[in-house]
Formats: sequence, C-alpha cells, structure tokens
Amino acid sequence: MTARQTYLLVDGENIDATLGTSILQRRPHPEERPRWNRVREFIEDEWEQPVTALFFLAIDGEIPLAFVQALLAMGYQPVMLRGTGKVVDIGIQRTAEALTERDGDVVLASHDVDFLPQMTALAEDEDRRVALMGFNEFIAGGLREIPGVEVWDMEHDVQAFDAPLPRMRVIDIEDFDPFEFL
Repeated sequence: MTARQTYLLVDGENIDATLGTSILQRRPHPEERPRWNRVREFIEDEWEQPVTALFFLAIDGEIPLAFVQALLAMGYQPVMLRGTGKVVDIGIQRTAEALTERDGDVVLASHDVDFLPQMTALAEDEDRRVALMGFNEFIAGGLREIPGVEVWDMEHDVQAFDAPLPRMRVIDIEDFDPFEFL
C-alpha cells in the first residue's frame, strides 16, 4: 500500500512575474526569490505526507542548467516545456486533469485564474485536500471561491523569503503585531 502524497504544481513564471511586476516593481534579484526548499518542506510539515514537487518551466532556448540543477537538489522535478502559446499553463492544466484520476492532495503555486476548471474539479473530490499558494492579494478571486480550498501566503504562511517584501496587506486584528511597524 502506498502512502498518500501531495502533488505540488509550481507555475514559476507566474510567481516570479507577480513578485517582480506587482511587488518589487523590477526584476527580482536571486536573493529576493522564494526559497523553494522551504515551500516543499512547509507542505510536507503542514499535511504530514511526502510531496511530489513539479516545477514547470518554458524553455525557448538553452536549458537554465544551474537553476534546473538547484531544483533537482531541492527535490523538485523540473518539467521543461517548449512550444507555442502558454506552454506552462497547458502543462499544469493537463497535469491537474490527470490528477483527478489519482489519489493524492494538490497544491498549486500560482495566481492564475486559467486553472479554475482544473482546481474546481480537484476540489470536488471530498477525500482530497487542495491548496493555493502565492501572494494572497494577487490570487485570482475565482480560485479563492472554490469551496474547501486552503490558501497559503508564500511570505507570511510559508516563510519562503529571507527578507520581508515591500507589500501592502490587510492584517486580521488577531494577527496584528505592532512591533512589525515600530
């Protein structure tokens, strides 16, 4: 009997673009990008089961060997796709559709509403846990409205960054720490 597991589907381009365009308003420096090992470890700890981590990449030219090797060292499987159109979105959509036929929980690291049909179908299985991971304020409203889906903020819940990001956010009064502002 195989132990239950989690499938992590990472839309790296979406996370990076949101970080750069919407938060930093410039291309992120390497030290400002998520620590992807913390992301996988957070999910393993949160749901207490192994994680199959798939990191989807669009490849137009040369393979970014240093990045791919780093992903492999952190326990990720790079899924390198080439073609016309939004190949990363297509790859994640097809993978999510295939997961409807498998047992296992699913985490999507993206803000993109293009995954709404697939994530809705996954969440309809009452025995499956489904979560979204990204920057809360940028996760598409349609994704947030899927019944039963958990939402994890990469900075505040996952603690995937080495330094605080310059984000505006609404804070629940129960979580308010005035020392963060002093």
